Amino acid sequence: MLNESVVKLLKEGMWDLATCANEEPNVVPVAFKDVTEDGKLVVGDVFLETTLNNIKANDGKIAISVYNAQNLEGYQIKGTAEYVTEGAIVDTFKAMVEEMFHGAATAKGALIITPEKVIVTTPRADNKKEI
Repeated sequence: MLNESVVKLLKEGMWDLATCANEEPNVVPVAFKDVTEDGKLVVGDVFLETTLNNIKANDGKIAISVYNAQNLEGYQIKGTAEYVTEGAIVDTFKAMVEEMFHGAATAKGALIITPEKVIVTTPRADNKKEI
């Protein structure tokens, strides 16, 4: 589902996570993120309180926007997120966050997102195409 171009942009670019609950949308940028070998998206939880509440309220539904501001290549990924507080992924994010913030902050857990749709947002002929 995630082709080479999508994975490359996900690994290099910033992500915006979008969730919604009680008719109130929420979007946040995330810096602590990665793509696993099996194509899952993982996000470290440092300040995701509203996002987590929305995920609980809407059966894990989430959307991710990733784009390159220079060449306008972009994708929207829709999927389902689960929250974990233990394991290798969480340990990796804890180490990253603690190093960046010199111990002043830590990751409390991680979202593991299973992609269900990938939609092109690049302003070209294939815009809105599902890949």
